[in-house]
Amino acid sequence: MKRGKWNSRIVWAFVWGTIIVCGTQNSWSQTAISSIYNVPMAEYPKVDEQRRALFRLYAPEAYDVKADICGKKYPMTKDNNGMWTVTTDPLVVGFHYYFFIVDGVQVTDPASDCFYGCGRMASGIEVPESPEEAAYYTFNKSIAHGQVRECQYYSEVEGQVRRCFVYTPVEYETSPKSKYPVLYLQHGMGEDERGWHEQGHMANILDGQIASGKCKPMIVVMDYGDCGYIHGTKKGETRDEFGASFGNILLRDIIPFVEKTFRVKTDRDHRAMAGLSWGGHQTFQITLTHLDQFAHIGAFSGAILMAPGQNITDVYGGVFSDADKFNKQVHTLFLGQGTEEGMGCDRMSQSLKEAGINHVYYASPGTHHEWLTWRRCLNEFLPLLFKQ
Repeated sequence: MKRGKWNSRIVWAFVWGTIIVCGTQNSWSQTAISSIYNVPMAEYPKVDEQRRALFRLYAPEAYDVKADICGKKYPMTKDNNGMWTVTTDPLVVGFHYYFFIVDGVQVTDPASDCFYGCGRMASGIEVPESPEEAAYYTFNKSIAHGQVRECQYYSEVEGQVRRCFVYTPVEYETSPKSKYPVLYLQHGMGEDERGWHEQGHMANILDGQIASGKCKPMIVVMDYGDCGYIHGTKKGETRDEFGASFGNILLRDIIPFVEKTFRVKTDRDHRAMAGLSWGGHQTFQITLTHLDQFAHIGAFSGAILMAPGQNITDVYGGVFSDADKFNKQVHTLFLGQGTEEGMGCDRMSQSLKEAGINHVYYASPGTHHEWLTWRRCLNEFLPLLFKQ
């Protein structure tokens, strides 16, 4: 999107989009419910019983408006009052980024909260599961809850201030002599350190598991993986260079900051790393070359990038070539993906199995490359950690 190209029609849509939201009900919205991410007093967007998203935008002077969700563009229809509407095809359950395209310009929906994704601020809509299915990532008023803290620290590697979010379990405040294991949890390409806290509902998942005894109380650190833009945006950057600077920052800046600031256990047996999508790839890049520092590894839709014909036992200096040695060193190796996304984690799992590498593979039923897959993966991964 080029800056400086805003026109009066788009500004009008932004100014009035959050005000003109309560028009006459149409037949296409009778059974729909408002999105949980709508701004106060905004009726739309909605989701109906068929899991279709219903969008509405007041832009009376616009000539052409489309809704862009999950990369598919839906032409919107304008009524006599200047209200544009559309109903999408059925969507998979879970969280989705979306935009409006107003006369060729991609903009966010003024009636929706914004989330950092796709390399920019994007609107968000949740296609809900049943309350029973969503219980594990839904706030539970009946249990105690930990805290998510926003922290700033100075990076000696980058020579600038950085930010991370840190989850501490509820007992962290009441057990001042206790120390806790740490999970370093990474976002994916085009997202940032807010993703797991906001889109992923990480704290609700962990609160529930700790309260039920399914997993150990732990500290979770969510930092920026230096991959918050779409690969190809930075001219001349190779795939190997994309986000590669994060490993040095994690080892030299983030881990020392966390171990100085929080009461954590500092040995490798109590340190884990996991990530989604490109964050999963970064997890492999960092942990498999530093097994002296990490004993628990998780990749959610993450990939080990191999050359054509390359064997799994050849990657990362042959780390998988000695199965007995690897299995003694690594207490947890977890791979997960959605059944509909085709990231190749199932084939990777088969290769690891053939190489004798102990690991857990999880397939999230019916989900694509999106946040519901990764919430489910995290929910499966957490109980495996720090059991030794």
